Amino acid sequence: MRKLALLLLLSLPFPALAQSVLTIDTRQCVWRTGDDPAWAALTLDETGWQPYTQWKLNPDEPRYWVRCHADLSALSRMEHPAIQVTLYAAYQLYLNGELIGSAGNLRSGFFSMNAIRNFPAPASSLTSQPATIAVRTAYRYSDITSGGMLQLPVTKPSSASIQAGDAAMLSAVRTSAVWMHLAAPIIDFLCYGINGILGCVLLGQFLQDRSRRDLVLLSLYSMSVAAIYTCNFCGSALLSYSTWVYLALYGIVSIVGGIARTCFWFSVAHRRVPSFFWLLLGLHCLRFLLMDAGLFLPLSSSLWFSAILSRFVAPASVFGSAASGIAPLIAFWPFRSIARRRRPVVLLCMSQGASIILFYSTRTASLVHFLGLSPNVLQMGNSATYVRAFVDAAVLIALMGLLSRDQQRTARERAELAGEMHAASEIQRMLAPAKVDAAPGLKIDVAFHPMREVGGDFYLCRVLPEGRQRVVVGDVSGKGSAAAMTAALLLGGAADHDSESPALLLAHLNRVVLDSHVGGFATCLCADFASDGSVTLANAGHLAPYVGGEEIGTPSGLPLGLTRQQETYVETRFSLAPGETLTLLSDGVVEARDASGELFGFDRARAISIHSATQIAQAAKDHGQEDDITVLTLTFAPVGVAHA
Repeated sequence: MRKLALLLLLSLPFPALAQSVLTIDTRQCVWRTGDDPAWAALTLDETGWQPYTQWKLNPDEPRYWVRCHADLSALSRMEHPAIQVTLYAAYQLYLNGELIGSAGNLRSGFFSMNAIRNFPAPASSLTSQPATIAVRTAYRYSDITSGGMLQLPVTKPSSASIQAGDAAMLSAVRTSAVWMHLAAPIIDFLCYGINGILGCVLLGQFLQDRSRRDLVLLSLYSMSVAAIYTCNFCGSALLSYSTWVYLALYGIVSIVGGIARTCFWFSVAHRRVPSFFWLLLGLHCLRFLLMDAGLFLPLSSSLWFSAILSRFVAPASVFGSAASGIAPLIAFWPFRSIARRRRPVVLLCMSQGASIILFYSTRTASLVHFLGLSPNVLQMGNSATYVRAFVDAAVLIALMGLLSRDQQRTARERAELAGEMHAASEIQRMLAPAKVDAAPGLKIDVAFHPMREVGGDFYLCRVLPEGRQRVVVGDVSGKGSAAAMTAALLLGGAADHDSESPALLLAHLNRVVLDSHVGGFATCLCADFASDGSVTLANAGHLAPYVGGEEIGTPSGLPLGLTRQQETYVETRFSLAPGETLTLLSDGVVEARDASGELFGFDRARAISIHSATQIAQAAKDHGQEDDITVLTLTFAPVGVAHA
């Protein structure tokens, strides 16, 4: 980069090369605390002023004056004479008592990140020799780098550096300084530029699949670090934007990035972030929260606040940031339990954590001293920055590939699951049809609430060829798809046996379950209704029905699918008077359980059996649904009575 700077200088017109740049020696300068505009005067008694070589920023006094004396006679022969000031503070520049320029706001202390500025030197101000240059300064920060990792093109950012010469030559010097300090972290800028682009891609993938929390966390981390280094790049390039914007943005994205990084590791491990790591994240965020809070302090307090932040808070915060790098070790422990296909992702996360530890462990002398490390560790700072940038970029690219692979696998599994759910919905439609087939003179109401997408409860309402109404209701042991398939098998087995009595139908269904070897069992109740209100009912272990709030005593055989010895089921016959209702329930009603563990129970079921199917099912569901809930109510209303 030195060669590049030389090329920039050689590119200037030849006359400019003949001109030299005069650097004002600090031994020619004096300083004093305070803020008196009269101190800009050409003739001023400087008794009591101190040599600038002994200057040290005092947090008790944010306002200073610096006066320098130099022979600037060479400037009078230049076409465009100028004074160049390098200073990270707000200031006004005077030449021989005349104000020739300013930077920042003296009242608030905020200034522009364009810290190397050229100010034209009027010919009228160059008449007196030696010339007097005065700088009226308001310091807000003891060190602008205390808030972050800004690469500054100056050696001592808190002290003023003054040069004089032709404006074109000074501009070349400024450009050379910028390029030289942009070249050092160029690998960082390129790596994190790639990270920012890939972070946007990850965010797009997350928007397509909102369930992938790991994608959005990795995206936030990548874009946050890219934003940090964008701030650093702009600051190193001396772009003209306010320190308020730089520090506010830097603080926000640093907080977001630190939290997202740690949460990403635990999200990949499918674990919650332990409380200890929230404490470390709190330390990490503390510096940036206080840094942004300090933006609202008055100038009189900001310098002390900046000094405390730099001396005490920053080391503790950097320690928290470094310690958070062990998160992958905790998140993925024990390692032997990690599935083989996930091990590459785990190794990448651990590499990322190791780079974080190395990076932050070399950030501040206070932390190095606290950890008892050799001061030589500080010399590893730039190398650690390069390592982190390279590892972050490489890890992100690899993680993006691995996570995309997992996302494709998940998409295939979801597509398969969607197909299964579609098939399940078709089964559910068969188990619980929206419309029921009812014979004249009989009103049937149904309420069905499966516990899952599909359930094991089923019912059948069918008008038989001779005009009888058949109702079958049952409950398969278990839940979900397996129970639903068995229920579908039973409904299919009942389809072609309309001529059989309820008892014979149950015996046939018992053989169907046993011959299918599906496992499990099912309770079932079959009832046939005649046009005169007579009912023939057979029960295979199902809940007894209710009429008028009273249980109908029915001999209950064994559930279907337990044994072949149950070849006959006992039938019960009774009649419904006009207006009477027969209520059939599944055990999901009586087994509903509230938060205290109390069952809905048979007493409540009997008391509520006189209500509609919807009311009964809703009461059980509100109590605390534990299983599929099915309720059928059949009201006998002879045709003649219904039209009377």
